[in-house]
Amino acid sequence: MSKVTVVGAGNVGATCANVLAVKKVASEVVLIDIKEGVAEGKAMDIMQTAQLLGFDTVVRGVTNDYSQTANSDVVVITSGLPRKPGMTREELIGVNAGIVKSVASQVLKYSPNAILVVVSNPMDTMAYLTLKATGLPKNRVIGMGGALDSARFKYFLSQKMGVNANEVAGFVIGGHGDTTMIPVARFATYKGMPATNFLSDEEIDEVVKSTMVGGATLTGLLGTSAWMAPGASAASVVDSIINDQKKMIPCSAYLEGEYGCSDITIGVPCIIGRNGIEKIIELPINDKEKALFAASQAAVAKTTAILKEINAL
Repeated sequence: MSKVTVVGAGNVGATCANVLAVKKVASEVVLIDIKEGVAEGKAMDIMQTAQLLGFDTVVRGVTNDYSQTANSDVVVITSGLPRKPGMTREELIGVNAGIVKSVASQVLKYSPNAILVVVSNPMDTMAYLTLKATGLPKNRVIGMGGALDSARFKYFLSQKMGVNANEVAGFVIGGHGDTTMIPVARFATYKGMPATNFLSDEEIDEVVKSTMVGGATLTGLLGTSAWMAPGASAASVVDSIINDQKKMIPCSAYLEGEYGCSDITIGVPCIIGRNGIEKIIELPINDKEKALFAASQAAVAKTTAILKEINAL
């Protein structure tokens, strides 16, 4: 029996809960929200698809009663304000820091052994806040951003090559931001062959640029943050934890010397299993990639420093 709590029944949280149910990742999913009736309604809506889609997962919605989340194996935190057109993820820090800190405290009161998956923006900084505010070991706090950025990278690669996205491999490291993420094109492949065998340098550059503004593009089109891919990305991280899949997923992890960085949470390839982040993979990045990562690290560190300025830590 496995139990997952998703905090925040907005678009991302509800999508995450839905994917967890449809894929039968957990026996029980609790969807919790501060707004009365929202989590209950969305959970009921999901459950009314069980007969149609053939899943047995029980999805329950509750309003602000964290006792109902007790004994969760994994808790996904999506709480906070979403981005609006023209807004950066960093602009959300002041409001969302207070929300995420409170949520983390409440879920751990009832599920002290849970692994926390942070989705709230700015995601790298919120993962850092969660780790420091709770005092949890670093393997139990995972920022989801790299999983989403990598999914978008693989989508744009497949579109440019005109191939099945499931046969494309690629990942994004660095901060989860429009100017800080680093799609590592050198390691992208199609059926085990370098993507550079199929795309010109100019086409690769187009893919990289499209990936970096992938979130902003959708925010402009939708009028708010995207939710399908973010929710599914969070669910994929949970799946690897609950089922001990030990998949290599780029996630925001706390670094202690890896990649030459310390005291920061930033996107790097991680082995995700039953214990959360079980290993950080250090890539053999070249000088150009090292420079990009150093710049990304500096930008994330600058945003994270705001936490101390506003006394969030």
